[in-house]
Amino acid sequence: MHSFVHSWQVNEAQYVRFVDAAKPFLNIFNLHDKSNKNHRHSLMHDLTTLQYILVFLAALFVGFNKAGVSGIDVITVTLLIFIFGARASTGILMPLLLLGDFMAVIYYHRHAQWKYLFILLPWMVAGILTGVYLGKNLSEQSFRQWLSIIVLVTTIFMFWWSARKSKTVPDNKIFAGSMGYAAGFTTMVGNVAGAFSNIYFLAMRLPKEQFIGTASWLFCIINLIKLPFHIFVWKTISTQTLLIDLQLVPVIIIGFLLGVRLLKKTSDKLFRQLVLILTAIGAIVLFLR
Repeated sequence: MHSFVHSWQVNEAQYVRFVDAAKPFLNIFNLHDKSNKNHRHSLMHDLTTLQYILVFLAALFVGFNKAGVSGIDVITVTLLIFIFGARASTGILMPLLLLGDFMAVIYYHRHAQWKYLFILLPWMVAGILTGVYLGKNLSEQSFRQWLSIIVLVTTIFMFWWSARKSKTVPDNKIFAGSMGYAAGFTTMVGNVAGAFSNIYFLAMRLPKEQFIGTASWLFCIINLIKLPFHIFVWKTISTQTLLIDLQLVPVIIIGFLLGVRLLKKTSDKLFRQLVLILTAIGAIVLFLR
């Protein structure tokens, strides 16, 4: 088995032969699509040195974010858009998020508050379905512009929240519904729902560990719900994107472990502000491209 995996990854010619042999199976699940030109870089070895660094940095941030270091999901999305394109980046990021979710659930599972999760979950599903419908037929340019707007609005929202003197927020059903729907839509289209769900959990006045534990379970469930839409409707997850994800698994794990240590020892306020500034700049550049 080890020799097979090693030989499979030696060069692109062997990879192509493997895909050709597997076409009948892949076509059943619509996972092989030679006409898809939105994947700017089909394999990791197509990337430049700088792009390699940015991809690994994005994966590291996924681990940080899933460990509970909030506010950095937006810069992960921005980095991957620059490298792989708007639509393709959502499919590449999806399995990475799920891996981070699984680690977070294992680490924080004892602290989940299920009653708050079930209040938010139906509204998020409604937002996801809206995002699936609106995003299915968008061109790459329109998808990139919409995604950059979502990232920029989310960043502005997080800036505004950080600058507020009063952190008191409503805890009624209308507030929960609006935050849940916004989180569902933004997580489907841009994988950046953290800002909206975080405000809801803050409104519930959850302690830090319960906050992270509840959010971990919520996004694990939500990302599992999103997965078939990426595979069968948007067709953004393929054998090529999974090969990219496979190479980033160790980086996610390292990022998660470092994030746990960072969360215990340091305040992330200054770090989050820097991330927000860089992300806002990136979103503006993406929109203008």
